[in-house]
Amino acid sequence: MITRRHALALPAALAAPLAARAQAPWSPGRPIVLVVPYPAGGPTDVLARLVAGEMARDLNSPVVVENVAGGGGSIGARRVATGPADGTQIVLASNQTHATNISLLPDGGGYHPVRDFAPVAGLADLQHILVLRPDVPAASVPELLALLRARPGSITCASTGQGSASHLTLELFRARTGVEMVHVPYRGSSPMLNDLLGGHVQASFATAPTILSQVQSGGLRALAVASPNRSPHLPELPTLAEAGVAGVEADAWFGLFAPAAVPPPALARLRELALAAMAREPVRARTTEVGMTVNLRDAETMGAFLRQDIERWAEVIRVAKVKAE
Repeated sequence: MITRRHALALPAALAAPLAARAQAPWSPGRPIVLVVPYPAGGPTDVLARLVAGEMARDLNSPVVVENVAGGGGSIGARRVATGPADGTQIVLASNQTHATNISLLPDGGGYHPVRDFAPVAGLADLQHILVLRPDVPAASVPELLALLRARPGSITCASTGQGSASHLTLELFRARTGVEMVHVPYRGSSPMLNDLLGGHVQASFATAPTILSQVQSGGLRALAVASPNRSPHLPELPTLAEAGVAGVEADAWFGLFAPAAVPPPALARLRELALAAMAREPVRARTTEVGMTVNLRDAETMGAFLRQDIERWAEVIRVAKVKAE
């Protein structure tokens, strides 16, 4: 028999499961696709797979890494910008896809890095290191500047391509110092490194994974790191600011972004998962091992940083008249 007291309690009892469901964390309902807008292999791919594995474990649902390369990262980024906005597709964005393509590519590559995306989290950086061949008569940044001022254009500086991060770092260095180095673009880090070691070019602003073993073996001489922080891989190496050249902070960065229209509960859960993944020591250790520097940024910090980075590189690209290949 249902008494009046039981009858009054019944609506609350029925509402309890509904409230519990309303407060439950968002779940995707199907596998999340993490688009990497670069080829498989290398530090970028390692980072994506580390984070995807941790997110999948916490969600108890698959997170699939899919490499969608081409167009300086714009093809993969555009796919996510125009894809499902339900939290099931995110992109491992970079300074190229989200800070420089907008100034380098026609129509910015077909998407807008701020309007079309919501930041999830900043994950890690790749530091650019100024290296020389050992036969270049300069053992420090001041000695290199003195050489270039005495003999303008006497040093060739290789990059991984016209409009690449290493090229833009060179342009920023030129702008801050007023010296002239002859830019020699290559199609990627492997041919660039081969010619650098072979004596066809003399210098480069190269990422740590590209040149670390050569610096440690004496095949290349490292002068400074183009970053606000020293390299965890070469801690004795000064930053360019410490070496007397301020304003050449040019880390290549990587972070997760979702389509702008993703619902707030899904976006909040993705942010929580990404930050938790990168906070774990095995993930941080492996990220450092492949030559990256962990730099965890929450969504608000990443969004503010992105806007500043877009403006900074737009000015460098405009002044140097850089055109993408």
